[in-house]
Amino acid sequence: MENLLRPLIVVGGSVVLTLVIGWATDFLLRKADERHHETPLWGLLRRGRIPYMLVLFAALLRGSYDEADLLPSRDEAIGRTLTLVLIGSTAWLVIRIAAAIVETSYSRYASARAHRDPARVRRVRTQVTLIMRVVSAIVGVVAAATMLLTFPAFRAAGASLLASAGILGIVAGVAAQSTLSNMFAGFQIAFGDMVRIGDTVVVDGEWGTVEEITLTFLTVHTWDERRITMPVSYFTSKPFENWSRGTPQMTGIVFWHLDHSAPVEAMREKLRDILRECPAWDGRAYNLCVTDSTPSTMQVRALVTAKDADDIWTVRVAVREQMIGWLADEHPYAMPRVNTADAILPPSRNGNGHRPSQDGVPAQQRRYHGNHSSGRPER
Repeated sequence: MENLLRPLIVVGGSVVLTLVIGWATDFLLRKADERHHETPLWGLLRRGRIPYMLVLFAALLRGSYDEADLLPSRDEAIGRTLTLVLIGSTAWLVIRIAAAIVETSYSRYASARAHRDPARVRRVRTQVTLIMRVVSAIVGVVAAATMLLTFPAFRAAGASLLASAGILGIVAGVAAQSTLSNMFAGFQIAFGDMVRIGDTVVVDGEWGTVEEITLTFLTVHTWDERRITMPVSYFTSKPFENWSRGTPQMTGIVFWHLDHSAPVEAMREKLRDILRECPAWDGRAYNLCVTDSTPSTMQVRALVTAKDADDIWTVRVAVREQMIGWLADEHPYAMPRVNTADAILPPSRNGNGHRPSQDGVPAQQRRYHGNHSSGRPER
């Protein structure tokens, strides 16, 4: 009877204590989160309750398993398994705690500077993201190494592994040259302030927003809902446009190809009226002028300003659409037209050296008469 009750008491007691301590800890964190609304730390720490309970259960069961005498022939295997679970859950808990602390610090910083210096906030966010990935990788490597050291065979081979570490490092460095270059490029991006999460960039002709940055790749969310994944080494080796660099204010250009008779001065006044009614225009500047001319049309260019890349796009499409509609309604003669005239045929001479005539008018003279004398069709 004692042999049956002892394992039940040990295992059941570990489970009950784990549940009680875990519930009590979660209750205290929830109360602290309700009292301190100014910081999200306590709410974020609650995300670690699962690894926390695993640590409690593994530690309690590992410490009392020898007293249970459940499977004496498997004591060593079960004890090592519990040790591995304890190490793994501890690493998981450490990562969750570090993430909660780092995210809380970033939230306080972002709330204080979001309106004054948004570019700086995006830079800190990028650095925090990469730092958390590095911390997670370091904790994972340390946990894996600690797990391996629980096996006697690995401890015995430790000396030989250390002795060959130099050769293995050289071989691994040559084999993973591109991966290592991307990792170093990731650190350079994080702390060199080249590109940040939330920046508007143009890469390979694609316009979008930086959505994610890791140590090896970067994801750009394009305006048409696509995701472009690129190695971070691209941004350290090739030129790209960063519209969020420095001040986010931008100047946009709108072109029209119009007839030479287009009312340029009236277009300037209409541009002013359009911009005054456009909420995306920041009011800094605008301009309209003729920038080029061809035999059939002239090129009119408008310059407009906005506070960022999203608003400049809105201003440009609004100006382009409303100006074309206004010209079509009020000044249709300003729209580009295709000039037409009679085709000049190659000479087909008769016996006296003249082309055949129609209605008594020689062909050489007839093309200068009628509705097409001006080179335009009859209106």
